[in-house]
Amino acid sequence: MSTQSEKLSLGVRGEALAARYLEAHGYRIVLTNFKVPVGRNRAGAAVTGEIDIVALEHRTLCFIEVKTRRSEDFAPAIAAVDKQKMRQITRTARVYRRLFAVADMAIRYDVVTILAPRNAEPKITLTKAFWNEASLKKRVWTSDRWMN
Repeated sequence: MSTQSEKLSLGVRGEALAARYLEAHGYRIVLTNFKVPVGRNRAGAAVTGEIDIVALEHRTLCFIEVKTRRSEDFAPAIAAVDKQKMRQITRTARVYRRLFAVADMAIRYDVVTILAPRNAEPKITLTKAFWNEASLKKRVWTSDRWMN
């Protein structure tokens, strides 16, 4: 069983590996671990959003989530990027785009997964355009049909 500090250390190592991998594949890292308040939850508590890596690939601004696992015995790492996580990252990306006046740039949401067994080389996988903002729109029931 991994301790919390081991998990944190694995995550930090994974993000560093992901950044090097992305740079080797033509991305330019803009910043890492972008954190910003994004609002309040239903109970009124402040909610902070985080984006692991913000990078440029050509003229596209990429918001990248990194998931690192020792094994995929339970589930693949990419399964941890669920709708709730996508919405949180998307919300944070909107704040980023307003803060840095890049709202007109083309954007993309990518995921880097890293399988890092203890005694083996890590396996890094990049999934480009894992989701887009349109796929997260909540549907609203009006009268007799669903609306986007």
